[in-house]
Amino acid sequence: MKIVIIDYGAGNIQSIKFAIERLGYEAILSSDPAEIKTADKVIFPGVGEASSAMKMLKSTGLDKLIPTLEQPVLGICLGMQLMCTYCEEGDTDGLGIFHANVVKFDNKLKVPQIGWNKIYDLKSPLFSGISEGEFVYLVHSFYVKECSETISSTEYGVEYTSAIQKDNFYGVQFHPEKSSEAGEKILGNFLKLEVRN
Repeated sequence: MKIVIIDYGAGNIQSIKFAIERLGYEAILSSDPAEIKTADKVIFPGVGEASSAMKMLKSTGLDKLIPTLEQPVLGICLGMQLMCTYCEEGDTDGLGIFHANVVKFDNKLKVPQIGWNKIYDLKSPLFSGISEGEFVYLVHSFYVKECSETISSTEYGVEYTSAIQKDNFYGVQFHPEKSSEAGEKILGNFLKLEVRN
């Protein structure tokens, strides 16, 4: 299986690569459209600020490529947020894959949210073998509002989308590579998803 982690300068990609290797797979780091198109699975990571990350995607043409991919794609943290329609951070238009907006947590809360929190209302094969209320690791100041594409929810002052899916596109707000056994299981479930023809 060919697994490509999109390397566009805005992701903690080595820790994801190591997590995949712990599961017994190899992953390639690449920003080459031909390499990405021929992958069986694509992982779209992201940390940092939305508008600068989107500029990096645009500079390589990946903003046009990613929405056209037909294999399973997993956006992680900022990667998931950039797959949405709009990010309040930096007043940024996203890739428009998910019909959801990304907004900032209320200032009354400790922001960013850093640490372990529960996921619930799990609605996808991504969560096969994962219990309701499982803990995952999150670091973020902005969140995706709940929508029809939400496949897991988390509560932090407000109930929000911690995972999302539309067709072959998946996104998780949490870091599976930092979420212990549950995170590895979710990553493994993604890598085992069937490719739709």
